[in-house]
Amino acid sequence: MKLGKKLCTSFGHAWQGLLVAFRNEFSFRLQLVAALAVGILTFLLPLERWERSIVILVIGAVLVLELLNSIVERFVDMVKPRIHDYAKQVKDLAAAAVLIMALTSLVLAGIIFWPYLHLLKSL
Repeated sequence: MKLGKKLCTSFGHAWQGLLVAFRNEFSFRLQLVAALAVGILTFLLPLERWERSIVILVIGAVLVLELLNSIVERFVDMVKPRIHDYAKQVKDLAAAAVLIMALTSLVLAGIIFWPYLHLLKSL
């Protein structure tokens, strides 16, 4: 039973982290709404299993990077004041990682969804 209790405690901490991100991070909420919309589209369109897998993986990657960006921002704020140039650079670099993944996800979404959306338009 100890393992089950530890597992429940771990999931509880993870859930609390998601709630913190949802309550305090506008970007995370925005990414979550986009993920939900894309997720619904993923299961409405007749995608191949590998296409669905890629979409789900990319959604997860964007959300995880957004959480990591929030972690970096909070940690930098805690360790170094905002006035230090390196603190700003660290935060900007973390944000750039999210931006690159978000743009990559848009490209992949275009590649995967375009043929199906184009077919629907012609019906």
